Amino acid sequence: MVHIAQGWELDVDRRNEWLLVRVRRTRQDAVHDPPLAEEAWRLLQQHRLCQVIVELDQLEVLTSFLIGQLILLQKRICVSSGALRLCGLSPLNLQAIHLCCLDEHLPHFRNREEALRR
Repeated sequence: MVHIAQGWELDVDRRNEWLLVRVRRTRQDAVHDPPLAEEAWRLLQQHRLCQVIVELDQLEVLTSFLIGQLILLQKRICVSSGALRLCGLSPLNLQAIHLCCLDEHLPHFRNREEALRR
């Protein structure tokens, strides 16, 4: 578990060449702008990987700030010829990705196993 900001944690796991990062909001008074992109990028470098699956099943609402963090992370990973995949999006969060026209830029899967298989 990695604490990234007040009320925010990342559960980190590794499967083969993939880093698995589950984003969790742990407190109601959590800050509104956790540095998700910076921390995920740091973890990728620490593990010497360039592929990450971000698990979002613990988030009720994917805010515009967090969507921006995912885009920033995707850009960094893309420059390194890596891959970013999302999984566990709630119907509301999936709709947010669709409305922002980010389906192609932020590939998403139902769960971790499906994201690892593709």
